[in-house]
Amino acid sequence: MDTFDLIIIGSGSGNSIPPHLAGWKIALVERGIFGGTCLNVGCIPSKMFVLPADLAETARHGSHIGVDSHVDGVDFAAIRDRIFGRIDPIAAGGKEYRASGTPGVELITGTARFTGDRTFDVDGRAITAPKVLLAAGARPVIPDIPGLADAPFHTSDTIMRLPQLPARLGVIGGGYIAVELGHVFSAYGSQVTMWTRSPRMLGFEDEEVSQRFTEVFARRVDHRAGVLPTRVETRPDGTIALHGADGEVTVVDQLLVATGRRPNSDLLDTTAGGIPTTDDGRVVVDDTMATPVEGVWALGDIANDYQLKHLANAEAKVAFWNLAHPDDQRRVDYRAVPHAIFGHPQIAGVGLTEQAARAAGLDFVVGRRDYGGTAYGWALEDSESFAKVLIGRADQRILGAHVIGPQAATLVQPLIQAMQFDQPADRVAHEVFYIHPALTEVVENALLDGLDQLA
Repeated sequence: MDTFDLIIIGSGSGNSIPPHLAGWKIALVERGIFGGTCLNVGCIPSKMFVLPADLAETARHGSHIGVDSHVDGVDFAAIRDRIFGRIDPIAAGGKEYRASGTPGVELITGTARFTGDRTFDVDGRAITAPKVLLAAGARPVIPDIPGLADAPFHTSDTIMRLPQLPARLGVIGGGYIAVELGHVFSAYGSQVTMWTRSPRMLGFEDEEVSQRFTEVFARRVDHRAGVLPTRVETRPDGTIALHGADGEVTVVDQLLVATGRRPNSDLLDTTAGGIPTTDDGRVVVDDTMATPVEGVWALGDIANDYQLKHLANAEAKVAFWNLAHPDDQRRVDYRAVPHAIFGHPQIAGVGLTEQAARAAGLDFVVGRRDYGGTAYGWALEDSESFAKVLIGRADQRILGAHVIGPQAATLVQPLIQAMQFDQPADRVAHEVFYIHPALTEVVENALLDGLDQLA
């Protein structure tokens, strides 16, 4: 059995090995593409696909502000090759860097499975270490629909590498992956049909935001709300027929399954290592990223239910520090973990939704401002987008913030900062300048609306 000082499972955020571990003998184990989900099949390539989709969708609607613009066509293959022409060399270069003998680090390719306390089998090779960091990520969930397993469906891991743009795309799912990729293919010219178990897309968002998004996005796609296909049939010509409970049959050229992701803890056989997991498979950790098992830490999608790269990176910094400094432990602060969905319209949020705050019995007001109520919103002729903030009555603390519309992921940032540093709403609204006539005035006016209700 080969012994190391530290074993890291996963080459996403787990690959960001810090300088203070210089001199350690480290094994870095990866079963898939080097670099993890975000770089290869997640945030980075998907947002590179979203940008031209945004351009195309905006061009199609220039007439409402007096611009006669249109889209002559989208070169899917050129976009795909440009994106992966940049990403693939980065992944290959990172793997080569580790494989060629990074001082103290050995790259081991294969699937690691616990065989006991901090011991693993990696495709026949036994390894052990006094310290272990689990950063093995998550993978797509495939629903149990008759015929689906035998169909040539895609997940987010494969859909972006299609050889050509499908004329008809079916999407099962209504979460962030489904709507982002649904936006991409719809904007590029595919006829998109989406099946969602819930009546609304993005049901985990603030209800008002989710409802508005569903109303707007359903104008571009055929939304089959509140139902999933009952059977999937692969036809001899390669097309895929999705059968509904009402007998309706929808035929598509390609099918994307985007019904969530599950932690890879089962692939590690965490039970054999004595590592406790939640009912949905997440490795149990505290805010130092330590598991209940001495010497074992975990981070990212295998340990939290956010599945956000910026959070995984923050957890990695804490975990790498703590495993080397037992007497100087750092903690991850989850008070203001933000997220964004790069659909069309764009969405961003942080903190509690209005529904969660009410369910918790909190005393708060909701400040709200439509984009159309600000000068830049007039320029956009925007009648659908808005920002809302939840402000506690007792202390004016911001409990949550939600934005739907252009630049949402950027507009929410000052509210994230305010929540993180416990800045009351009146200071955020009154003691900083908001550029006029920039879209940031939407945030300012949402705060002022809430404060007016407290006066």
